[in-house]
Amino acid sequence: MTDPARLEQAEFFFQEGYKHQVSGDLDAAIEDYHRSIEFYPTAEAHTFLGWAYSFQGKIDEAIQECETAIEIDPDFGNPYNDIGVYMMERGEYDEAVPWLLRAMEATRYEPRHYPHINLGRLYARKGRVQDAIAEIRKALNFDTDHQGARRELHRLIGMLN
Repeated sequence: MTDPARLEQAEFFFQEGYKHQVSGDLDAAIEDYHRSIEFYPTAEAHTFLGWAYSFQGKIDEAIQECETAIEIDPDFGNPYNDIGVYMMERGEYDEAVPWLLRAMEATRYEPRHYPHINLGRLYARKGRVQDAIAEIRKALNFDTDHQGARRELHRLIGMLN
């Protein structure tokens, strides 16, 4: 198969995996992400495979997939953010910070507001309310309509009263 044909097959299975994942069929999603990677490994496929693993509680596997994604494309920000979130889920807040900061610096990353929201959540959990507010405000600079960030900002401001 030619490289463009392999890339087309990889994209097809990636999209199928995403459809399965959003519909809640994680096993089918994981199978399709693996197929995508067999045709043409991409940072996106490894990151989304990690995301699917995380929904199954397989955090170690999720982190491994994100690390592979970073090896393939260090400019892709999503796996940095995801590793930060997975570490937060483990309660490893200090270890999560550098990953979230790297996501913010990544040249290829959409949606750019997520690492700010996640760092804001982390700061809030650590009692650093002013820092949390600053991060949520940065997130809202990227997505002014993000309702979750707006609610969190109001909650945090309320904590100051």
